[in-house]
Amino acid sequence: MGRLSGKVALVTGAAQGIGAVYAQALAREGASVCISDVRSPEATRDAVLAAGGKAFACVADVTKPEPVEAMVKAALDTFGKIDILVNNAALFGNLELKPFDQISNAEWDAVMSVNIRGVFECAKAVIPHMRKQRSGKIINVASGTVFKGTPMMLHYVTSKGAVVALTRSLAREVGNDGICVNCIAPGLVMSDNVKSNPAWAADIVAANTASRAFKREAEPTDLTGTIIYLSSSDSDFMTGQTVVVDGGSVMH
Repeated sequence: MGRLSGKVALVTGAAQGIGAVYAQALAREGASVCISDVRSPEATRDAVLAAGGKAFACVADVTKPEPVEAMVKAALDTFGKIDILVNNAALFGNLELKPFDQISNAEWDAVMSVNIRGVFECAKAVIPHMRKQRSGKIINVASGTVFKGTPMMLHYVTSKGAVVALTRSLAREVGNDGICVNCIAPGLVMSDNVKSNPAWAADIVAANTASRAFKREAEPTDLTGTIIYLSSSDSDFMTGQTVVVDGGSVMH
């Protein structure tokens, strides 16, 4: 029996990278997992099924209410409930580092739409069902950059600051419903998209690693313990919090 046996988790942005690792970790702990992404997430679903877990895949654009509502309905039709929402979908790995005055309006709007509007849409769609069962875990994914004021990606850092603010306010609104709303704030993680993005050159990664108490690169699996904790009953008296997981670069 895993720590999440009998639970149902919905993970957005889970077709690849960190989201896929989250989904597989939740499944290993016994959760049935609804795997969502704007692109086909079947590979993650198949990996969960191959390991003996329960999962289904759903394509959804988290910036629009209609596909988000359809995604939530599909999860409910398949598993009957949603206990855990991991708001992981975001634009980051493919972004080019640039001064703020070189960020176009269109790129700013795209980052804000996915990184904060997507969190809002998914929470809004899931919370009515969590309220009915008087329980739920919402885990939003922020970033350690919020606490550093990291330059050259103003839109991304701003969007993740908004995620922290949303988490705190939403936790106040749904506390009486038995719903926990918390954040994980990773540091720079060597996901596939980061590794393939020339913007994250070796010297930038090395400087980031040097800022940590644990002087090594972070892998997606470094985050899963915190995700499981925030999803489980172990964190039932914790809400509105942001947990930085970055090897001790930010000490928050």
